[in-house]
Amino acid sequence: MHPNSTSGFREIAHTADWELEVWAPNLLILLEQAAIGMYALTTAQISPGPRISRHITLQYIEPESLLIDFLNELLYLAESEGLIFDNFELQVDAGELHARLLGAPFASMDKEIKAATYHNLDIAETDRGLLANIVFDV
Repeated sequence: MHPNSTSGFREIAHTADWELEVWAPNLLILLEQAAIGMYALTTAQISPGPRISRHITLQYIEPESLLIDFLNELLYLAESEGLIFDNFELQVDAGELHARLLGAPFASMDKEIKAATYHNLDIAETDRGLLANIVFDV
């Protein structure tokens, strides 16, 4: 983790796919940072203009499955509707994530991610919060 930031992300060198290290003080901020980091890997640029809102609900048993399902849902919305999001209102309640996503169509996206994977995925609790490495299939 970076010494001066409580949350963030950075790309990790990976032989065939892309890997992202994400850290945050709690699960909701970890989800947000993972999404922002994933979009950064694709070099996605959001279009100016009208904002679009989407609501999603995801059921989960453990944080790892929630992280992967959340990122893959964002990838699905990018592929099916051409949308990316830069504002996340997230709530967890009894094994469900309720998310209000605010964004717009993407103006450009130079690189494509096929999926977020479970490869080597672990969300670790550290003395500064949560730390996760996510491998993306490209």
